Amino acid sequence: MSIGARQDFLRYNVLMNKRLFLIGARLFFATLTVAAIVAQLLYSSQYSISFSLVNFFSFFTILSNVFVTIVFVMSAFYLAIGRKSTPADDVLRGASVLYMAVTGIVYTLLLLGTDVDLTLPWVNLQLHYIMPIVVVVDWLYQPQRNKLTLRSITPWLLFPALYLVYTLVRGPIVGWYPYPFLDPSKVGGYGSVALYSVGILAALLGIGFALMKLGNALKRRVV
Repeated sequence: MSIGARQDFLRYNVLMNKRLFLIGARLFFATLTVAAIVAQLLYSSQYSISFSLVNFFSFFTILSNVFVTIVFVMSAFYLAIGRKSTPADDVLRGASVLYMAVTGIVYTLLLLGTDVDLTLPWVNLQLHYIMPIVVVVDWLYQPQRNKLTLRSITPWLLFPALYLVYTLVRGPIVGWYPYPFLDPSKVGGYGSVALYSVGILAALLGIGFALMKLGNALKRRVV
């Protein structure tokens, strides 16, 4: 075997090992996240007298973890079959990274010690700490294939904006808000809610821009 052929063979082996590692890691953490959500759902439905299924799935933490789990499973499948990611795939995956990063940051800065219905410690650890870190590391380890622009990441703000509208409209109707900073009665009125909301949306935009720049700057390691 020539030196060139040997180098190609070694490069192929490294590539396949990285691909298998990513597939295994994404499926493992997706499974762990599903287990955490199901465990908390079953626990809350059994032991919480005020449990509401709609309320449970009205937490941004739960929705973002469900979303990234779907993205992880899809991306693992695409790697397994050798399907190259499209620009739409990269935008979708980037959105999941952004939402998880913000989930971890907002919880740490604004909600630490607050009751957000994740009463099982290991579930709280998985959804608020482990998964956000894993998702960001995954993005840095395997950046998107296609170059992202401000125009391509604008849709990343759509879901958080819709979530905010949903929460503020539903809150007064049912008398319940998932987070205290979105409850006017707990933060001094809608003016304070607006300030928190603008701040979080600004953080989303800033973190999204940073993820875009990092992803575009890093050389992709796995095809």
